Amino acid sequence: MTHWRRWMAGLMLGLGLLLGGPLAMLAGPQVELEGNWATSDRSSAGLAPDPAAMREAVVQVYAARAFGWRGAFGAHTWLAVKPPGAQRYRVLQVTGWRRPTVSVRAGVPDRAWYGSLPALIADYRGAQAAALIPAIEAAVERYPFRDRYRVWPGPNSNTFVAWVIRQVPGLEVALPATAIGKDYLVSGWLARTPSDSGYQFSFHGLLGATLAAVEGIEVNLLGLTLGVDVARPALKLPGIGRVGLARPIAGAGPAGEGG
Repeated sequence: MTHWRRWMAGLMLGLGLLLGGPLAMLAGPQVELEGNWATSDRSSAGLAPDPAAMREAVVQVYAARAFGWRGAFGAHTWLAVKPPGAQRYRVLQVTGWRRPTVSVRAGVPDRAWYGSLPALIADYRGAQAAALIPAIEAAVERYPFRDRYRVWPGPNSNTFVAWVIRQVPGLEVALPATAIGKDYLVSGWLARTPSDSGYQFSFHGLLGATLAAVEGIEVNLLGLTLGVDVARPALKLPGIGRVGLARPIAGAGPAGEGG
């Protein structure tokens, strides 16, 4: 009986750690549960330079809370590129409602994701961005799950962004802990982290661990991330995300502090 009680106590503690954050998000104002996707805010957040005034190349990576109840658990991520002299951005992302799943379209790079304002997590400019764009676009064309999408545990929009980042030397971006699906590895169980500062093990995005200078220490349980960043002290909690010092924006753009 004693062993059974300990097992149950451990199970309840584990469920509390995994679901406490998402439940808190559902109870708070950060997640809009009654929004309508057709009328949700899709306006610019003002984070991207005006392409008409910016002749230099730009590469950016964004993250925003997913729409509806999914936002209590995770975020949607996407990339945006603007070659030198281009008058418009191309937004690169994966969505679950179209086939092929990969979308490459001209558009506003920093639009709210159906009511959720985006955060800029990478900002590369100038010659560095210009060198990255061909490799990014080539990687997008090679993405192996163009006709397959699964919200949990992947492959999904975050699987796509993490995979593209790993394919492009010089594009070193740590995705948010709330980017469920980022740990779904396309092949094998071991890979470099998206920041290229360490390694991660993952069993189909359901169970894994990460050890890296930028991402810190992360444990992935059922797609949810528990972790700690030692370099810039912070906890990473399921649903809630990072609690502590913010990470600098990756890249060499004016908004960033270097890679």
